[in-house]
Amino acid sequence: MYKRILVATDGSKLAQVAVDHGIKLAALTGAELVATQITPRYPKSYFEGSLPLSSEEVKRIEAQWGESAQSVLEAVKEAGKAQGVKVKTVQVKSDLIADAIVAAAKKNNVDLIIMASHGRKGIKRLLLGSETQHVLAQATVPVLVLR
Repeated sequence: MYKRILVATDGSKLAQVAVDHGIKLAALTGAELVATQITPRYPKSYFEGSLPLSSEEVKRIEAQWGESAQSVLEAVKEAGKAQGVKVKTVQVKSDLIADAIVAAAKKNNVDLIIMASHGRKGIKRLLLGSETQHVLAQATVPVLVLR
């Protein structure tokens, strides 16, 4: 049924639900799992009254974020290995989370995207936006949303 499944994670407990489900589904269907984490770039705009960071400090912070993301992806790889699932890890640097997830899905030729949603409603959803909603609107493959 599925040959390649993308699971998006940010390392949170909620995202772990999607990771666990993705690994189980990949094991059940014999699919490869593509685990991805989107790492934002350090904000270039500064709040009033704060001191701008040097380019070296920005590089250090972005490197820390990258190492953290790689650690999360390696944990997914190990969990998949324990279940007999081949896991490819993909770390993407982008401030446009949903766009990056959809692009990673296309680039890796997946047939399913699995991700978690906080399930925000009303004004919170309007103010905070919904990366999941954007992925649902843009994806050309099925999207499984877990809460």
